[in-house]
Amino acid sequence: MNRKELFENIKRKKSFLCIGLDTDINKIPIYLKEKSSNPIFDFNKVIVDATADLCVAYKPNLAFYESLGIEGLKALNETVAYIRNHHPDQFLIADAKRGDIGNTSAMYAQAFFEKMNFDAITVSPYMGEDSIKPFLSYKNKWTIILALTSNKGAFDFQLIKEENTRERLFEKVLKTSTNWGTEENIMYVVGATKTEYLKSVREIVPEHFLLIPGIGAQGGSLEETAKFGLTSQCGLLVNSSRQIIYASSDENFAEAARFEALQLQQAMENILLKSGII
Repeated sequence: MNRKELFENIKRKKSFLCIGLDTDINKIPIYLKEKSSNPIFDFNKVIVDATADLCVAYKPNLAFYESLGIEGLKALNETVAYIRNHHPDQFLIADAKRGDIGNTSAMYAQAFFEKMNFDAITVSPYMGEDSIKPFLSYKNKWTIILALTSNKGAFDFQLIKEENTRERLFEKVLKTSTNWGTEENIMYVVGATKTEYLKSVREIVPEHFLLIPGIGAQGGSLEETAKFGLTSQCGLLVNSSRQIIYASSDENFAEAARFEALQLQQAMENILLKSGII
């Protein structure tokens, strides 16, 4: 999916919501585990069908599937195939956080872009340009670089200032990586719990799309995120995972998930209207 198509979906759905499919076998409804031979996929399918008209992207977190071994990976493949077949307008992000030497990254790119047909993958920039380049060689595919994450550990490295320039590490990551690709194939992860730094982010990458985790259960503010991060083409994919998919542990989990997603979509519609984007 290219940038124009993504923006058209945002305008059409009046939403820049990304739903994280962090599907934990220990948290899905008990009745589903009891009656289903493939509970991870069946849970995802119900969640997707209940929310697909309210969001523009889904983001499976690979750890939740890899932790279950081959059965988890099968469920992931089935989830991706189902979305592709039944909701083909969705932007699919592999939240894999890969990053390795060039030939290894090339294999990761092949796995996620060719074999599994994701639109985007999250990557770590720590090993530098040659670890990122293989992902950027794919047309209409996106590399989402970790810049400023929402976890507490972000303070360990990402906000360290260089002694002479006083440039923070995440700022160095942004400035350096903009030379590797373009606004058409690079996005950045910037946590919603770090909105005080969004102004600095936008000074360096004024038009790149940002994937924003941390809304909802982690306490991030949608309004603050939009205030400092919105661009003329939206420029944001705001992710919510636990708040939506685990809104209920009962048989009404699909209705509860839709209700939570709808609240965010309506808030996003208001933001898009006020900004003149739609």
